[in-house]
Parts: sequence; structure tokens; C-alpha cells
Amino acid sequence: MQQAVTASPAPPAGTGIGRLLREDVACVFDRDPAARTRWEVLTCYPGVHALIAHRVSHALWRRGFKWAARFLAYLSRAVTNIDIHPGARIGRRFFIDHGAGVVIGETAEVGDDVTLYHGVTLGGTSWNKGKRHPTLQDGVLVGSGAKILGPITVGSNARVGANSVVTKDVPDGMTVVGIPGRIVQPASLRRAAGESGIDLDHHLMPDPVGKAIACLIDHINRIEARLEAHTAEEALKLAPLTGVVCDSCGNVCGQDACETAHPPAALKEGMLQ
Repeated sequence: MQQAVTASPAPPAGTGIGRLLREDVACVFDRDPAARTRWEVLTCYPGVHALIAHRVSHALWRRGFKWAARFLAYLSRAVTNIDIHPGARIGRRFFIDHGAGVVIGETAEVGDDVTLYHGVTLGGTSWNKGKRHPTLQDGVLVGSGAKILGPITVGSNARVGANSVVTKDVPDGMTVVGIPGRIVQPASLRRAAGESGIDLDHHLMPDPVGKAIACLIDHINRIEARLEAHTAEEALKLAPLTGVVCDSCGNVCGQDACETAHPPAALKEGMLQ
């Protein structure tokens, strides 16, 4: 399994844009079986186009060319339908599959070997300046439609299920699903990752709500079975009894003490119902 390390706030020193882009293109073949040739990836993958534009716009942003960086990001969004703020820090071998509707905010930080599917939002929950977007550490996989909001951290090799809404930190190697996001599966219970170190079986997600309901139903069935057994046992014990049924207490009262406490006028003949 891939070693878990924290996300890099910026590309490593000495790593040029050209090398980063080559790695970005090469990683597509590890995570998308539909990819056939480099030319196809370079010309037909909007996630790659958006990432290329972001690498350039981020370099402009860091050098103080803010307007140029924002305008390039705007043009990229118009073409790819992927909105990445030029201030976002993205690590190596980042892959956006399909890409439509992905939004990455200004202060978001993304580590190495991260995979996002379409409709993912790395958004903020505050209008205040400063860190307001999430940090995704190395090896994170985020399913389609998921929303990760606020200055939280998603730990290394964690998975976020499709359409989940995550607003709290996620430990390393855990799986989060639901609204709000709940931790449901540790790395030890997941399928072993492939050669790329990335587990792409993001559709194999447990259902914590369904599991809780199933446990409640099972518990109710056990209680009902015990109640029926107890009722049958008591009925067998009382079946041979005959006598009078007390109007006051409802029990079989054939003893002298009970007749003394309740005069005969208060008793009636019959069987225990």
C-alpha cells in the first residue's frame, strides 16, 4: 500500500511545469481504462486541459500576475466546465475523471495522487479571508457529486463516497459516506489497492443508515420471539386452573384469603382469559 504522507503545499522545488504535466498525463492510464494513447488524452480529456491551464495560471498567480491568472482560469472554465481558482495548490499526478462541474476554491490544497470525479466541490463555508477551503492529502479519492466544505483535512488514502457532504476532518485511510459525512469503513476492511496504490472501487460503499435499520429490525424480532415464548409458557402454567376471577385484580382467586379480602359479591365464576 502507498505510504501515507501529508499533502505538499506547493510543487517540490526543482519540479518544472513540463515534468508535472508529463506525470499528469501518464497517471491517466493508471486510473482510466478508457485511455488509449497520449494524443487522445491530450486532446480529449477536459480534466487534463483544466489541469494544464491551472499549472500555468498558478505560476502566474504566484508571480503576482493576478488578473492574467484569473483570466486564464476563466477561459479554462469556459472550455472545460471545470473551475479551479489559480490560487489553489495542487500536487503531482492529479486526475479529474470526466470533470464536468468540478469546483476547487482558492485556498484548497491537494496532495499527490489524488483523484476527483465529476461534480466534486472543494468549497468554503466562510466569507472571511484566509484558509477557508479543504486540504486533501495524498492518495485521496472523491466520488462524483461529493462536497467537501470548509478548512478541514481529508487524510491520506481516504475515500469520500459519491454525493457525500463532508464538513469535518477525515482520518487517514478511512471511508466517508452520507449527508453529513460519516466514517464507515477503515482501510483494513477495504479491498487491497492496485499497482497504482489507488483503490478505484469507490462504488463499494457500505450503507450505515440501512445497516442501523436492519439491526433495529433484528432486535425487535428477537424481543417479539422472547415475548411470544414467555406468553406461551405462562399460558401452559395457567391452563389447568379453574375458579373465580377477581373483578378487582383480574387474577384467579380461589383461595380463602382472597375471598376474605374480596367478598363473594365481587367475584364471578369463569376461566382466566
